[in-house]
Amino acid sequence: MGKKRFFVGDFYCAEKKIIIEIDGKIHENQVEYDNLRDHLIKEMGIRVIRIKNEDLIDIPSLIEKLKPELL
Repeated sequence: MGKKRFFVGDFYCAEKKIIIEIDGKIHENQVEYDNLRDHLIKEMGIRVIRIKNEDLIDIPSLIEKLKPELL
């Protein structure tokens, strides 16, 4: 688009080129923005994984769910 963009992810792994976003309730109201942001980040060759706040309650299950994404 000819503009420089700057994004801050919640967690970033440069080795795997993955951003993990922890999404709270506010993300229910900004779906279009998040989709555009994810698209622009993917254009830079970085994957975005979104996790809902409530998924953080069971960390062992979340880790097992994420393992295939991170390998």
